[in-house]
Amino acid sequence: MTAREPQRPSDQLLTVDAAAERMSTSVRFIRRLIAERRIEFVKIGRHVRISESALAEFIEAGRIEAMTAAKVWPGPGMKGVA
Repeated sequence: MTAREPQRPSDQLLTVDAAAERMSTSVRFIRRLIAERRIEFVKIGRHVRISESALAEFIEAGRIEAMTAAKVWPGPGMKGVA
């Protein structure tokens, strides 16, 4: 998803089934991500594999920061607040 980095030796390649299990999703969802090129994958012959780091990058890219009270209610200067 970012600039290409060499794969680390400890970075295990996962099957589509294993990636789906790791993300608690269906195999179909993982295959759709691959077909739409939304996740980095490796083709070894006719086999498709997803590296653990690519899976982690995909998850991190979808992370949404939680709202805090300071962001919801910015503080002094708000009109209509008691």
